[in-house]
Amino acid sequence: MQTMTLRYRALQCLALLFVAFALSQLWYLGQVLRLQHHNPEGSAYMQRAKAQGQVQQHWRDYDQISDYLKRSVLISEDAQFTNHSGFDWQGIRYALRRNLEAGKPVAGGSTITQQLAKNLYLSGARSYTRKVQEAMIALMLEIGLSKRRILELYLNVAQWGHQIYGAEAAARHYFQVSAAELSIVQAAQLAAMLPRPNYYDFKGPTDYVQQRANWIQEQMALVRIPDPGNLPLPSPSEPDPRQGNTQ
Repeated sequence: MQTMTLRYRALQCLALLFVAFALSQLWYLGQVLRLQHHNPEGSAYMQRAKAQGQVQQHWRDYDQISDYLKRSVLISEDAQFTNHSGFDWQGIRYALRRNLEAGKPVAGGSTITQQLAKNLYLSGARSYTRKVQEAMIALMLEIGLSKRRILELYLNVAQWGHQIYGAEAAARHYFQVSAAELSIVQAAQLAAMLPRPNYYDFKGPTDYVQQRANWIQEQMALVRIPDPGNLPLPSPSEPDPRQGNTQ
């Protein structure tokens, strides 16, 4: 009798855990579906940053952000963005190999969609539990939103420096222009800063950032972006007619 009681209680606990998990996923799904017609008021990362002071972020619609920046970010972070369903399996395999070699999570292999899921709703802690939740939200984003909308959201919530979030705040902070006015050189530099935005904000454009930005410019014409505008893509040997001052 006691054994049956223990089994019953174990089943009850498992059922409660399943219900709690299902409810949490329904909450995330509701948040994602709301993004179809409503811009987020912030992100999980921004909420945490507000404890350190005022956050700079100004929402800009997709067409108000330079195509140079869209191309630069995809080249730097997720060149297969328009082709995949939220996951870069080659990148994931590479990250798993690095994590196994290190004995702990040190690489993520995250796509733009996965980064957006993390930025909007999760913490920055490296753990397999968080990666699983990130993957589930990324799948919801890919099913519920267009690629254009996912990229628009990412460009508006990505961190670009200390208390600097989104393309508009980044363009103003580093170059004193709007996100729509970013030149190809400026856009490439911003994309090169994404992996370590706080560090590069304090250190300025390091040699690595400049070299990475040059490489991004050379690759820019190779990437597809959703609904491109009509901005010209000069070859690396040609001067950029819209080039402004860099920091």
